Formats: sequence, C-alpha cells, structure tokens
Amino acid sequence: MARTHSSKSKHPPSSECGRRKNAAHSTRGKRDLRSNDGNLPVLDVAPTQLPGVLVLNANFEPLNICSLHRGIALLLLDKAEVLRFSEQTMRSAEEEHLIPSVLRLHSGVRRPTPELKISRKSVLARDGYTCVYCGSRETLTLDHVFPRCRGGETSWENVVCSCLKCNNKKGNRTPQECGLRLPHPPRKPRYVPYISFPRFVSAVRRPEWREFLEGFGKGLEM
Repeated sequence: MARTHSSKSKHPPSSECGRRKNAAHSTRGKRDLRSNDGNLPVLDVAPTQLPGVLVLNANFEPLNICSLHRGIALLLLDKAEVLRFSEQTMRSAEEEHLIPSVLRLHSGVRRPTPELKISRKSVLARDGYTCVYCGSRETLTLDHVFPRCRGGETSWENVVCSCLKCNNKKGNRTPQECGLRLPHPPRKPRYVPYISFPRFVSAVRRPEWREFLEGFGKGLEM
C-alpha cells in the first residue's frame, strides 16, 4: 500500500488561487455529481462516454487519469478536491450535474520513480507522432539514426520516429550520408511521468489540462 505524508508544507503554484476561483464560479446554477445522500446519481450514459479525470498529487504532480466514477469516489471519501470542472455536464432523471475534470489529493502519495523503457509507442509520443526528417504524419515507423546493421543501438539517443518513405530512402545509411536532415539529436525525455508515457503526452495536449501539465510536459522535449 502506498505511504502517505502530509501536504501542509507544500505551497501551491501562484496560479492556484485562480484555479480554485474558476472551479467555484463554474458551479453556479448547477449541482455537483454527488447527490443529497452522498451517493453517485444514476446517469443515463454509456461508460465509454464518460470523460476521464486527471488526478494530481498533493504537490500538483500528475498521478493518474482515472474514470469519472473513481474520481467521484475520491470526492465522497474526502480524499481530493476539485480544481477544475469539465465544460461538459450530465443529466440524471431530475437535474443537471457538473463533472469534475481535475482533482488534487489532500494527502501526498509517495510514488516510486518509474523506469522509462524505450518502446515504439513511447518514441512516437516523444516525437509528436511526426517524422523527424520531413514532418509527415503518415505511415510512421521507427528508424535507427546510426543503422543497427552497423552497430547502432536501440536506445533513446539513436531511435527516432520516421515515415516509411524517409526510412526507405535512408536504408542502411546515416542521415548525412543520404541527404536527410535531423533537426536535433534524439535523447531520453527528462521527465518520467507516473502515468504511461504515451498517455501523458496525449494528456498534455488536452486544452483543459494543459495548465496543470505544461510545466511537466516541458521535460518531454527532445
């Protein structure tokens, strides 16, 4: 079981007051998803249509993207606070309900530092699902900058996202040998998220979560 520690010594970012103020304003005229008896209301919607909820640690580090039902459970157990509501609302049989989009835990969770292993999905996410040589987003694959057949390693520093056309053109040569331009040397991301790397990269690009993740997302840049 994860150990917890008090978050009283943590100071929220300077924009935190604004975040809480925005969350408060967005509740006017609408109800929280918690009903009067503290139970989650029955909503006429398929589980696949429910939005995910971003969960932040007490120190504002991203911890997880959970289901809406799990997010509401954290609120009912008084383990988290709402920092932002979704622009979406949902209706039960009787009324309209607000949907939490970003939660922050009241007590910090000590998380282990995960190992960021290289994989196809992670390399594509790091490079923005774009060919590093021509900028194409079609028929993407992986390319060893220094060819594997000539001793090139499968590492963050030697593998990039490439379209099939550029990969075939490059063959067993280096970019310089075949006239392709590598804009910058590839490298391992500086920030290792607790959330899976591809999922974190996608989350950073969501406008409603960008404010909470962009500081950590800068560590993803090559």
